[in-house]
Amino acid sequence: MRVHFIAIGGSAMHNLAIALHLKGFTVSGSDDEIFNPSKSRLEKHNILPKEWGWFPEKINTDLDAIILGMHARIDNPELLKAQELGLKIFSYPEYIYEQTKDKTRIVIGGSHGKTTTTSMVMHVLKENDIDFDYMVGAQIEGFETMVKLTKEAKIAIFEGDEYLSSPIDRRPKFHLYHPHIALLTGVAWDHINVFPTFENYVEQFGIFTNLIQPNGSLIYFEEDEHIQKILTKRRNDVNYIPYNTHPFRLENNQTILTTDDNEFALEIFGEHNLQNLMGAYHICKSIGIKDLDFYQSIQNFSGAARRLQKLAESDNCSVFQDFAHSPSKLKATTEAVKKQYQNRKLIACMELHTFSSLKKEFLPHYKNTMSMADQAFVYFDPKTIEHKKLEPITSKQVEEAFGGTNLKVYINSDQLISDLLSIDFKNTNVLLMSSGNFTGVNLPQLAENIIVNTK
Repeated sequence: MRVHFIAIGGSAMHNLAIALHLKGFTVSGSDDEIFNPSKSRLEKHNILPKEWGWFPEKINTDLDAIILGMHARIDNPELLKAQELGLKIFSYPEYIYEQTKDKTRIVIGGSHGKTTTTSMVMHVLKENDIDFDYMVGAQIEGFETMVKLTKEAKIAIFEGDEYLSSPIDRRPKFHLYHPHIALLTGVAWDHINVFPTFENYVEQFGIFTNLIQPNGSLIYFEEDEHIQKILTKRRNDVNYIPYNTHPFRLENNQTILTTDDNEFALEIFGEHNLQNLMGAYHICKSIGIKDLDFYQSIQNFSGAARRLQKLAESDNCSVFQDFAHSPSKLKATTEAVKKQYQNRKLIACMELHTFSSLKKEFLPHYKNTMSMADQAFVYFDPKTIEHKKLEPITSKQVEEAFGGTNLKVYINSDQLISDLLSIDFKNTNVLLMSSGNFTGVNLPQLAENIIVNTK
């Protein structure tokens, strides 16, 4: 098979390109810019484009498929050439489905927690020597790439993102996978640039549940009111499996799972993670993993990259990084760290970075989301707002939206880091939350600098 990627440098796109290359496909691609880690990974497998830009001459009838990334525009020269030649054009989720049509497909969806839940399932299956294909939205310890596709595996596990599939395919990605086993972690409004009303956003998850294969299963977080509303209409040919927070106790800043027969100490923590864990448990159970094998395997799960990831620590300070940007995830993550380390202060730093978070009308959703932090810093870059062509917001608007007396707002990244490093971090944890990097900050290095201040 010969496939060509238009916008090969994207996070998901370059991982799919590598997966197909490893499967024996002939892979080519183009992009107008490619950054690391995509660049070095593509180079390692000798499929990095020799020069940046779009080259219609690369598109010809010898190609079996074109895979189109969201970064490309609808007037992309290579896309126009492919359409002119009548070539098969796929979004990457569409092509992943094409490669896994004969497998048992497991899809984890939800506004938050889907990467972690997917990672947990992958970790347990790997620990138990079960072969599987996968697609996940973050780098996971023990897995070289974020996509794997083989001929041999009978199971395929996908993180089900609700964002759009491609510039010419406006369906949410998770509508294209048609799962046999589906999971919903919860629903909280996101991607308001695509789904302008909450009702429209929730509707996408209802459509997802209707795409479950006959005699399939839906595993869902029982305490989410929006999922409950979706499930007022149930199918007779789907098995519905609810879950809640796994029972646990805290001891010396460690979370310990409790079952009827045993206790299992974990590396991860937070009620949100214990809800994800319970969802992962039901997925694993549905494909034949025994309870004891699941619990023994999950003990050494350390989390996915940028999902409550511990960057550095000393005897009396830990620095965590999290992808949290939506109000519900911001609140859950802040509370998780504070409850886990009740004897330490918490400094929570958050960057408004996504389209939704920087939109003036959306800001009130952040009310009191960082109230459990002893000190809360919120940063946004006016240049990012300008780049996204949004209406400007002010520090005062952000301060009023978040509320509380513990909050300080920054629009200068250097000033934020300077003020942060002036703090005495003894018996204090630091939580860095963003889908970006606070405008070019090396977060692992910042974490090390913070730890130096505790010694």
